[in-house]
Amino acid sequence: MIVVGLTGGIGSGKTTVAKQFEELGVPIYIADKEAKSLMRTSKVVKRKLIELFGEKAYIDGHLNKSFIADTIFNNASYLKQMNAIIHPKVAQHFKKWIAKQNAAYVIKEVAILFENDSYKQCDYIITVTTPKTLRIQRLLERDDTTLEKIEAIMKNQWPDEKKMKHSHFVINNIDLEDTKRQVHQINRDILKKIQ
Repeated sequence: MIVVGLTGGIGSGKTTVAKQFEELGVPIYIADKEAKSLMRTSKVVKRKLIELFGEKAYIDGHLNKSFIADTIFNNASYLKQMNAIIHPKVAQHFKKWIAKQNAAYVIKEVAILFENDSYKQCDYIITVTTPKTLRIQRLLERDDTTLEKIEAIMKNQWPDEKKMKHSHFVINNIDLEDTKRQVHQINRDILKKIQ
């Protein structure tokens, strides 16, 4: 099965692009969504997160997202350790998921595809780019967040220029119709490459 990695910085519009590929019949795996699900449902992940962050990691069995976000925001070492707990579990889940798919290719959407080395498991890579000012504007409108938090996340992600150098395709996501046109073209190109 051909795996296409889909990545881009926070607020670039990866999920919008993923939905457009899904409309073309491409199975989509959203790693962040699965990571959040595992943090809620996996006993092993829960136990390890409590060992890492302490009892405050969960309140009445529910993930204490704001506490964890604040902790990793203030300490990159916690972020690295948390990723070391979650990423292998997501990779296992992805293997099971991919075995059930029946398509020419699948897309694995991962925010930190390069940063966590999962690009090595991809046959092709698509990076979604958007000017930083537009990304920040989108995030401030969409999420309950601050400029300080957005910039801290951006600091932990590769800059677009670096991602683009390691990508097979780049989508400039500024105008929705133009983005859709780029998605259709990339889908045709991938199908041509794998025939």
